[in-house]
Amino acid sequence: MNTTISAAPATPASYDPIFNLAARILLAAVFLVNGYLKLTGYSGTVGYMGKVGLPLPEVMAILAIVIELGGGLLLVIGWRTRWAAWLLILFVVIATFTAHRFWSVEAARWFGEMNNFLKNAAIIGGLLLVATYGPGALSVEKR
Repeated sequence: MNTTISAAPATPASYDPIFNLAARILLAAVFLVNGYLKLTGYSGTVGYMGKVGLPLPEVMAILAIVIELGGGLLLVIGWRTRWAAWLLILFVVIATFTAHRFWSVEAARWFGEMNNFLKNAAIIGGLLLVATYGPGALSVEKR
């Protein structure tokens, strides 16, 4: 008599909630870290916003901090996730076309700005997935 007990193998779908949470945390880390750095280096943030030509740099700095910290936190906990993702998409699109115009910089800065532009495009891609499919099972929304 064979008494071997075997568990069913894990399927890729069984990992979905964990991978979804990990993706949200990794995306959120970008915004949480940058929001924190903008907050702790507020005067530098305001100076940079003015340098790239944004109107009302003090207001824009506060708005960027609130969007990055608030949106990042919402992604981590999985509450109002689709709304947060769309807000962050809008934020990243504006930031990308304001601060990373690789097509109009001198040769010494071209590679860095193009690289930042493409990284932001990848972040937008991740946010589009969150906006489309929602937060997944491991979220406040799904409780």
